[in-house]
Amino acid sequence: MRPFALPCPPEIQCMALESEDIPALQAFFDANPEYFLIVGGEAAGPNLATEEFHELPPAEFSYSRMHYLAFTAVEPREPWRAIVQITSDLMAEGVCHIGLFIVATAQHGRGDAQALFDCIERWAANQGARWLRLGVVVGNLRAERFWASQGFVELRQRHGVPSGSRLNSIRVMLKPLAGATQAEYLALVARDRPDAPL
Repeated sequence: MRPFALPCPPEIQCMALESEDIPALQAFFDANPEYFLIVGGEAAGPNLATEEFHELPPAEFSYSRMHYLAFTAVEPREPWRAIVQITSDLMAEGVCHIGLFIVATAQHGRGDAQALFDCIERWAANQGARWLRLGVVVGNLRAERFWASQGFVELRQRHGVPSGSRLNSIRVMLKPLAGATQAEYLALVARDRPDAPL
């Protein structure tokens, strides 16, 4: 792990994961199965961290950078508080896509999700992002409520998306930043228009 310049509260540090951190990422997945049980119907498989860490966007998607980040207490002996995967300029310049955002189960209800997302949003804006984009599994009620409360709106749904042992419906959600608009985004990313082919 190496420090990553994301503006966190003073008691939290953000670290960029590298390939040698895959076992620690798998340990985080194993210790926090709730997300995987909700969206996939089963705990994380033994190779999921390796697969996730090395997974790239589809070949037809442009992007500039991918980051796998862990949030930890400044005291390193504490477990990771959360992980996030971010892709910059996905499909269009200025689109910051949040792939995974998992807060450790022990931290639920403590305001960590809100505080850490605030850090991500500030970082993205400072990097020139104009939109935040993500997908939420329909039925993951905690996540659906949280992202709506942060100002994300649904653009469309995609159905039959595999995760674990399930096929899910995904809400594609967007939050414009810095005066950008949803209409400007949809003019750039035809795939997310409500009337675009599935």
